[in-house]
Amino acid sequence: MSTEAQTPLVVPDTGTGTGPAAAARADTGDAAAPGWGALIVVLAGVFITNLDFFIVNVAIPSLQSNMHATPADIQMVAVTFAVGLSVLLITGGRLGDLYGRRRIYAIGVAVFTLASLACGIASDMNQLIVARGLQGAAAALVIPQALGIVNTTYSGKQRVAAFNAYGIVLGAAAVFGQLIGGLLIQVDLFGLDWRTVFLVNVPIGILILALTPKLVRESKTGNGSTGLDIGGVLLATSGVAAVVLPLVLGRERGWPTWTWVSLAGAVPLFAAFWLHQRRLARLGRSPLLSPSLFHDRAFRVGSVTILVYFCVMASFFLSLALYLQQGKGTSALASGLLFVPLGLGFFVSSGLAPKLVPAMGRQIVAVGALVVGTGAVALALTASALGADGSVGWCVPAMVVCGFGMGLVVAPLTSLALEGVAADHAAAASGVFSSAQEMGNALGIAVIGVVFFSRAGHTPSVDGYADGFQSGLFVQAGICVAVALLVQLLPRAVRKQEVNA
Repeated sequence: MSTEAQTPLVVPDTGTGTGPAAAARADTGDAAAPGWGALIVVLAGVFITNLDFFIVNVAIPSLQSNMHATPADIQMVAVTFAVGLSVLLITGGRLGDLYGRRRIYAIGVAVFTLASLACGIASDMNQLIVARGLQGAAAALVIPQALGIVNTTYSGKQRVAAFNAYGIVLGAAAVFGQLIGGLLIQVDLFGLDWRTVFLVNVPIGILILALTPKLVRESKTGNGSTGLDIGGVLLATSGVAAVVLPLVLGRERGWPTWTWVSLAGAVPLFAAFWLHQRRLARLGRSPLLSPSLFHDRAFRVGSVTILVYFCVMASFFLSLALYLQQGKGTSALASGLLFVPLGLGFFVSSGLAPKLVPAMGRQIVAVGALVVGTGAVALALTASALGADGSVGWCVPAMVVCGFGMGLVVAPLTSLALEGVAADHAAAASGVFSSAQEMGNALGIAVIGVVFFSRAGHTPSVDGYADGFQSGLFVQAGICVAVALLVQLLPRAVRKQEVNA
């Protein structure tokens, strides 16, 4: 049996120097506690890549007026990024494990920066859509490396703080994407209008590239001599694409036959992928995704839970942006400002989360999910009471509740799920986790999109947008209850590990 197949999921690092992060530092010959420079650099990459998933929401009216974008074009701009990201995350993670996480991270940032420039100078919607796909593919190289670098660089209390910072940045990109986009469009620097939401990434990307070799230490598994599992790449990419593409395109195109064939075809593709990975592990070769990863219940349950939870996130922000801008007629800036209360709730709870985890363990995620669901129901009832003429300011209390709940979920869940992953598979495991997250985003947009537009109608009125928004919120609240139930399957032992950390 292969050595890789037997690689244990080591005991989480508790600050004693025996965990995966400490082992990784020992390999570099530097046992000193690392500084925070590496974390700042990788989180900057995480922020701009995740920001671009959400920031485009506020640019929808500008694209429609300046680029004559159709509803189908708008959806493609929103989801092409998710497709490019989803299908390559597992591969991107494994590339980092084999060839160096810092190296692949830098390549990803460079390609993302160039793709952002291409988005910003696109002359028609087709060019913009293609560039968005390239952005997503580049983000698939960046995001798993960030988690992999955190997982192998930090240990003990530093590691817990780093994971919490990762969760805060992830949530902040979603929460403040609307505000940042609104501000950029309102300022209209050099008359660039919607283009600034993409061009702003260029100077940030250049700065990240300058700092990465100075502040981030290289880490990898072996020397990459075993090569990349090309068969696994093809099967994994095909399987994810078979799920994501029909989900993001099906509703807009009336769910043609090919969407159902594609979804059904994903099952044998994933089965073939899993059998292929197990076969390579038995032969002592290097699979794209080590089967040993799934021996850890926290990782298995955590991956499913993050998929289900992110069905709420992307769909919530997209449907809220549509309701505010298209339904209530608020400007991009005013819409973005309404996300500030949500962001305040998010940051308050994110600061509290590390202090609550030792006492609550896995239940902090369950409580957070139920708080989000409660806020969603409150927001639906508020939108119903507002009607066509009511002030959207009445939505603020419910949005604060939603934000508070969101801050209790992402960072603790990330830490709980990845706690026991061996350093050798850090980026690959992060790729699985991030892929589950993005598939959740796509699934949520598809499901809530069907609910939203079936209630709103083909040519929605103000009342139609409100009806669609409310219906979607009730579905999202139900998903939050499912997340709280899934969390109960996480091992109880995780709580003690977090306390020791």
